Amino acid sequence: MTRNFKVTYIWVTQKLRIMEKEIKKNWQFSQSPLEVWEYLTQAELLEQWLMKCDFQPVVGHKFRFVGGCDHGGDEKAAAHCEVLELKPHTRVSYSWQAVSALDNQPFDSTVIWTLTPKGSGTALELLHTGFRAVEDVATHNDGWTRLSHKMVELLSAVEK
Repeated sequence: MTRNFKVTYIWVTQKLRIMEKEIKKNWQFSQSPLEVWEYLTQAELLEQWLMKCDFQPVVGHKFRFVGGCDHGGDEKAAAHCEVLELKPHTRVSYSWQAVSALDNQPFDSTVIWTLTPKGSGTALELLHTGFRAVEDVATHNDGWTRLSHKMVELLSAVEK
């Protein structure tokens, strides 16, 4: 009976998060904020775990993530973005315009990465807000979950 309660609790918790129309994820890394920061702000490192992009760490820079989160050969833009905020080794945010799974129309949202020093490592938080439809929250949550596994794997291989 306890096992079913845990599964139900996890499912209900996930459904409530989706109903809030935001995605929030947290990680703890043994690497420094500088090392984690590089995987969030260097295009060649972003491409290793997220998508092809022309990101530059400059407020106001407009860029695209291309190819979808499955790293397929599709060169279609998955998201049109603009850097909104940049606090080195602490916070980066960008707008994120993608096509809605609900009505195939573009919608605007915001991605915020926050890095906090924790001992000799780094706590990393992702907050993705501004969704109009729960379908888009679910789709993006799945994407962030799958892609973040690759980020964790890459950062874990970085020497401390």
